[in-house]
Amino acid sequence: MATALAAQLAQIAANSNTTLDVKVQKAAHSKSLIFERRVAAVQSFQTLYGICREGFDELCQLDPRFIPFGTTIFSEQSQDEDRVQLTAAENVELDKRIDSFLRLAGARLRLMPAIKAIEWLIRRFRIHEFNTATLLTTFLPYHTVPAFVTLMSILPDDLPEVYRFLIPYVKSLTSPPRAVLVHQATHHPDFLTTLSSFTLESCRAHQNYPALISFWAGIMTEAVNGMLDRMRSGRAAIQKENDQSLFHLIGPTIRDALVMSQVPGLQIACYMVVTVYVAKGDLEDATISALMEQLVAGWTSESLRSGLICLSVLAQCRSAKQMSGKVTRALLKVQNLPELLADIGKEHDLGKLANGLCLALIDRIYKKGDSRGLPLIEPLLLAAVLSPQQAGVIFKSLLLAAYKVDDEVDGNGEIRQDLASAIIRLSQEESDVRDIFTQAINDTQVDLDELEMRLDMQIRPKLLLPTQSSADVEMTQNSEVDIQAESFEAAVERASRVQTQAVGSCLRSRSADVFGDLCSVYLAALGAPGNITIFDEITPLHREQATREPFYFSFLMKIWCGPYPTLARAGALELAKNRLKQNDCSGVDYQAIIPYGIAALNDPSRKVRRAAADLIAVLRNFYVDGSNSTLKWGQEKLYSKMEALEWMTYDTCERFLGTVLLPSLEECVLNADYIVEITNSALNSGSRNGVEGAEKDKKTRLSHSMRRSVLAFIALHAVQSPLLTMKLRLGGCIKQVKSISGTSRTSLLLPLLKQWSALSAEKASRLCSLENIEESAVDQSSLEVLLPNEKEGIEFILNAVHGQDLLLRPNFLHASLLRIRELWPNMKTEIKHLVAQSMLQLTRKDWTDERTLASTEAADLLRNVELPTDILLCFLETLEPTTKIADEPPPGKRRRISSSEAHKGLGTQITPAISASLKQVTYVLQLVEGSEPERHPELLNALFNTLSELQHFRVLVGSELGYLQSLVLRSLLAMVPAYKDDSELTIDSTGGHGDLLVNCIQKSSSPAVQSTALLLVASLAKVAPDLVLNSVMPIFTQMGTSVLRQSDDYSAHVINQTVKEVVPPLIQSLRKGKISPLAGSSELLLSFVTAYEHIPSHRRLGLFVSLVETLDANEFLFALLGMLAKMYGPTPQVLSFSADVFNYFTVEIQLQSLIKVVSLIGDIFQPRPTISAILLGANDQSERDPERMGLSELALLPHLLSSSKLTAQISRLAEQDDMEASKVRELYSTLLEDLLHLADSLKQRKSLYNCCGDALSKLLNLLSIGEFIKAVETLLDRPDAALRRKVLKAVEVRIDQESQADSSSRAALLAFLPQLTAIIRVSDDVAYKHIAVGCVDKVSDKYGKKDPEAVVAAASTIAGDQCLGQEDSQLRIMALLCLASLVDVLQDGIVPILPSAIPKALSYIRKSFTSSARLPELHNAGYALLTALAQYLPYMLSGSYLGQILSVSSASARSKMGNGANDARLQCLQFIAKQVEAKAMFMALETSLNTYTDAGHMATREYLNILGIAIDKHSKTDISRNVTVLSSIFFNALDLRRVLHSRDDVDGEFIRHIGQVEETVNNVALRMVYKLNDASFRPIFSQLMEWSTSVPRKDAAQKNFRLLSVFNFLSAFFGNLKSIVTSYATYVVENAVGVLTTTNFANAEERELWKKVLQVLAQCFEHDQDEFWQAPAHFNAIAPVLVSQFAHAPSVDLTAGLIPAVVELAATADSQEHQKELNSSLLKNLRSEQAPVRLAVVKCQQALTDKLGEEWLSMLPEMLPYISELQEDDDEMVERETNSWILGIETVLGESLDAMLQ
Repeated sequence: MATALAAQLAQIAANSNTTLDVKVQKAAHSKSLIFERRVAAVQSFQTLYGICREGFDELCQLDPRFIPFGTTIFSEQSQDEDRVQLTAAENVELDKRIDSFLRLAGARLRLMPAIKAIEWLIRRFRIHEFNTATLLTTFLPYHTVPAFVTLMSILPDDLPEVYRFLIPYVKSLTSPPRAVLVHQATHHPDFLTTLSSFTLESCRAHQNYPALISFWAGIMTEAVNGMLDRMRSGRAAIQKENDQSLFHLIGPTIRDALVMSQVPGLQIACYMVVTVYVAKGDLEDATISALMEQLVAGWTSESLRSGLICLSVLAQCRSAKQMSGKVTRALLKVQNLPELLADIGKEHDLGKLANGLCLALIDRIYKKGDSRGLPLIEPLLLAAVLSPQQAGVIFKSLLLAAYKVDDEVDGNGEIRQDLASAIIRLSQEESDVRDIFTQAINDTQVDLDELEMRLDMQIRPKLLLPTQSSADVEMTQNSEVDIQAESFEAAVERASRVQTQAVGSCLRSRSADVFGDLCSVYLAALGAPGNITIFDEITPLHREQATREPFYFSFLMKIWCGPYPTLARAGALELAKNRLKQNDCSGVDYQAIIPYGIAALNDPSRKVRRAAADLIAVLRNFYVDGSNSTLKWGQEKLYSKMEALEWMTYDTCERFLGTVLLPSLEECVLNADYIVEITNSALNSGSRNGVEGAEKDKKTRLSHSMRRSVLAFIALHAVQSPLLTMKLRLGGCIKQVKSISGTSRTSLLLPLLKQWSALSAEKASRLCSLENIEESAVDQSSLEVLLPNEKEGIEFILNAVHGQDLLLRPNFLHASLLRIRELWPNMKTEIKHLVAQSMLQLTRKDWTDERTLASTEAADLLRNVELPTDILLCFLETLEPTTKIADEPPPGKRRRISSSEAHKGLGTQITPAISASLKQVTYVLQLVEGSEPERHPELLNALFNTLSELQHFRVLVGSELGYLQSLVLRSLLAMVPAYKDDSELTIDSTGGHGDLLVNCIQKSSSPAVQSTALLLVASLAKVAPDLVLNSVMPIFTQMGTSVLRQSDDYSAHVINQTVKEVVPPLIQSLRKGKISPLAGSSELLLSFVTAYEHIPSHRRLGLFVSLVETLDANEFLFALLGMLAKMYGPTPQVLSFSADVFNYFTVEIQLQSLIKVVSLIGDIFQPRPTISAILLGANDQSERDPERMGLSELALLPHLLSSSKLTAQISRLAEQDDMEASKVRELYSTLLEDLLHLADSLKQRKSLYNCCGDALSKLLNLLSIGEFIKAVETLLDRPDAALRRKVLKAVEVRIDQESQADSSSRAALLAFLPQLTAIIRVSDDVAYKHIAVGCVDKVSDKYGKKDPEAVVAAASTIAGDQCLGQEDSQLRIMALLCLASLVDVLQDGIVPILPSAIPKALSYIRKSFTSSARLPELHNAGYALLTALAQYLPYMLSGSYLGQILSVSSASARSKMGNGANDARLQCLQFIAKQVEAKAMFMALETSLNTYTDAGHMATREYLNILGIAIDKHSKTDISRNVTVLSSIFFNALDLRRVLHSRDDVDGEFIRHIGQVEETVNNVALRMVYKLNDASFRPIFSQLMEWSTSVPRKDAAQKNFRLLSVFNFLSAFFGNLKSIVTSYATYVVENAVGVLTTTNFANAEERELWKKVLQVLAQCFEHDQDEFWQAPAHFNAIAPVLVSQFAHAPSVDLTAGLIPAVVELAATADSQEHQKELNSSLLKNLRSEQAPVRLAVVKCQQALTDKLGEEWLSMLPEMLPYISELQEDDDEMVERETNSWILGIETVLGESLDAMLQ
């Protein structure tokens, strides 16, 4: 029962917010945002309220909204409120006030007043426990500031569920990163809901602030983005369900936020969330539309722009449809919406938004009669926010809306008027909008004619009603008709009064005014069908006389062929058809109407074409009864000039109408261009069936006379009609007809072209604008009159182009020449000549100041047509006379002297005539090059003549004319291959073409000219070599200074082609002559060699290889190599390049070339040089220097012989046994023989002889090592020492190159060792010995381990007096290094020679730093040998050798030989320390200590490091066995301080560094201690402490020096081993007490010792874990002595030494009795007469209070009297420190001492 009750009570206590535990209450009260826990714990609510109220008052000053809280949660009564005592209702009310305050204070959490105010809520109302969620949400936007971390430190353990993710950060007190918050919001909707609810509630209460909104917006946006990514699914059903669940989650928040118009910042933030949600989510259109309506429902002027951007994004994410009514109405209310959208459209895509808005506005127009949206639609269309497709849809919708508006919606017509005005304005815009509108009109299905009549205006672009009349035949008279705003009845009445004559015609010029008046009435009548009947009956039309007079029908014809609406044109055709159906029209020939009917069949409107077809069918009826009427309608007065008109016969009319037009009427109605096709086809073939591909029917076929009659009839009507539309359409109907029965289309229509070309630019433009026709279309149609071989037409247009009138009509001029270009391919040769000459004549104005557009167009025409050879030849021939302007001899004589000295005096002033001539030459040559010169090889001789003329021009004008020469040369180059393929083509061999090309190459500095000329030379050399071979050498000489220096690929191609094509015939011709090819080609080689350094480096190798291959490498390779070496010397660059060229060829050619090079070198030193004189200029006595020349050539040989490719090839061939190998061996023998012979001949020339030795060495390297050694054995017997050294050096190099795994090489080299040892023993040449030792070293290193016995003899020789015993230091060094290598190779096998080698090595080491000249290399070599011995044979270094090594090493350390020597010595000693047996090593070290100390502190530290290495290397057992020796070493080392001070010759530097030395000693000693156990070390330690005081007492200074060293060791000992060695303090106490009681503080050494003793004691106290110092014996032995040291306060500072020791003693003596005893002793000193003593004790008490706290203050009652006295101490410092002590006591106790001290 008791157990159950206890459990229940525990559960109640756990769930209770109150506790009776005082400590728990105190801990809860100490939780604070501002104060530390210990401070907060003792604060009363009264004190806290004062502090926090101050912060609250400051908040009220910042924001008056805080004031109401001053009467509730911040009132005076709140100090006594305890929410635990409040009722549930009161707590609910309190929570509301707290939540409201926190939301309001959130904006100022970075300010201290807000923190203070919240501090009150935390301390008094414990909001961190009761309102945790609200408090955290308030602080969450500031989660990165320190205040948030502080808040987390006071939170309760049981956090709300929504914030439990913060527990890890609460425990670690680190700020949660933003990514964690986003992750929580993404994966835990409750957190996002909490944050959103807090934000919305703050906004509703007008307590929002930017930081909160920004934080919420960021978290919300990233969370929505993350949730969208997380909810992605491949299954549509699941994805839809996920989208819906997300919408249900965030939808309410978005809905509420969007309508908070008083918080625009929240709305803008919500826009961002909505944008992400819609952009990434796959939402239905209905959802997006709902969001759009919600968005516009709450936006304000501040959020409008952002709202529009969001709205545009939403519109982009849904299908293209019109906006809903709510969105449209909201947008209509926005001021300056078009400008705002246009501005936003610069950065965002508003296409769908603007499109949907426009569609909605248009929908409102025709459904509701609301035209308020029209002012919005127009700017949106013009602002380029819509794509062309979207704009087209809007235009179509506008047209459809205009069509659908009826009287029910638009009773007074205002809407239709507004629509029409808007459409007209848009159609007239000079922008892309007009083109889009035009396309929309073409695509729409609305009857635009009816629409135009509905809107009472024309809406199609460029078809606005002009109401103009046309002009007469001369196209000179025009007038415009104004549409008067009058009723139809008034217009009819006005028109009835117009005076007209039935005999008049509206197609004549005088009818302009009458036609305009009647036309305006006719157009007004189109609105109602009855009005047309009324108009048709008015008198001025003379309808009744229409059968006899032309007025009525001409009026209608002008209407249907004019720029009028479709209804007007179709109506006119209908009226004409109806009139012709009447009976009085019979018996009249109406063929004059047929051309206008044909033109109507070509109308773009299908309605008009249908009416025209009906008219043609009616006309056909007049020709079916066979009655041939003599009365032709309009025969006399239809046009102003009727005499030129030709009429068709009755049969022709009947056949044309019946067989051509009538069967095709339905096709013509469907296709406007079909009439053009059938008329052209009928006139070309005579039958319509030709179009359809059927057989021709003779009965229906048009005869030639009929076709000619029809052609003339249509053509002349086109000429005579004043209507441009007629001219265009009729011209198109016959444009494919060239001629019929001798009558050409050009002859018939040429007057039309003349008429059009005679018009001024202004008049032509005005006529086209009146009929709304593009002027370019009329230009093209009129020029189609021209046919390719109609000379009359061609001559007319050429004359017109030459005239001045067309210059004012540039478009027509351009079209004219374009037409000529089109006709050019079909022109006959005669016509082409005529045109070409005319154009060339016209282009001459381009080269003068008279340049015109015509000349430019003419030049362009000639460039773009294919010119035949005869025309180009004619052009070139016309250039010849131009040179006569210089008054020079004829070209034939001038050709050879054009660049001679005679011309150097000519002036260089260029006259206009010369300039014009040059320009014409340039143009003609460009024409030639552009005409594919390879197709015109007949121009070659003419071009050479032109090239000759250019040389004259070049001198005349003082310019190279590089471009012109390039033009000629490129053309010539293209023509030459044709002469190779066609044997009938010949080149004039008397023209001096070769000299001319040489002149071009030599005189021109243009790389293009030179390159092209060289290619031409190469091409001619292949086709006609005799033309150029005589001029080859100057060409190659010039190449060396020009094209060879170019780095581009084209220049390389030029050079290769020139060499490839020119050199073979040149060599062939030389072989036929008496001169040798080598001598004849020397100049060629010289030109290339001279240009070597200027040739780009990446081109050189390929160029010279190509040259040598072309010449024949067997004969010319050596010559090239020799010339290179002679001209540039044996520089590394030349040698490397020569080797590259040399390596390109086979080994046979290489060896032959080397033989010839040796022969060439020998020829240099002949009395009468032959081949060297030709190639190297060795015959020139004035500049001859055979030795220098020979050195250059000889330097080439070693480089070539060392070629790896040559070596590899010879090695490969040497292994074979065939003819090729035999040939190579033979060549090798010959080369060796010649080289030896050359060397013998040059013995007197030392430098040359040495070069021969180098070459010989390289030559021998070509052999295998076995064969090479055989050759070496004979050469080593030569008496020449230098040669022997070089050969032996070559052997050494070869040894390095040999593979260690090659058995044949190993056998050969080991067999060679005896000879090497013989050289070492016998030779007196030290350098020779040095090389031999190096060879032995390398051979033994490579192969010694495989056969050690073979190396032993060599090692003995090297260690003997003949090598190691020699006086030469370099030989000694080499010998020592060789022996060091042999130790590794032979190991135990080298032992016999060590007794002689080791002493010499030690002796040489000592000599290296004792002799006058220091020898660090010898020093290092000696140590290298010792190091090898220590590594492989350490037992050989024990005993006396080890002592000698340590002795010489100490001396070496003192000698300061440098870092290299130090490294060598240390490496050796380290190996010895690690490898030598422990006892021997430690005994040697013991005996060597004094030697090292005598050498100085650096040597001593080196000694100690070696000792440490030895200790580390050997085992604990070895250390234990040698502990006596080691202890002796350390005792002596610790005595160094005393010994140094006792010497007469004090080493000051050593004394200065004694501290560092002792530090090393202590470090090494500890490493020894680590390897000993307690049983081994304790006796040593006891002995050490006895030894430390064993100095006679009479010498106290010596004793103190030793004690100081010992206590330094004890400091390191206790500091490192700590509690492990606390018991060793037993041995230390006596000495420590002795030092402390006898110290003379006047002595610096004793003062330092005193401090060190206190430091050691403090360490002992600090690390005591075994209660060692609690023992009364130990405590009583040291405590009184320590306390007594306070008496020395006046003499020494006790802060750093004594006080820490006392504090540590009190801490480790964890006994109340000991502490009380210690405290009592200290308190007695507080009454000392000396102020420093009292001050020191007070500081000690402070330290004890801080260290021990309440434990020490348990003796406070005993201290209080002394503290009271000290507060009134005479010494100010004592009094101040006493106050600090009191403050420390109060801090520890948490209460004031004032009451206790009173």
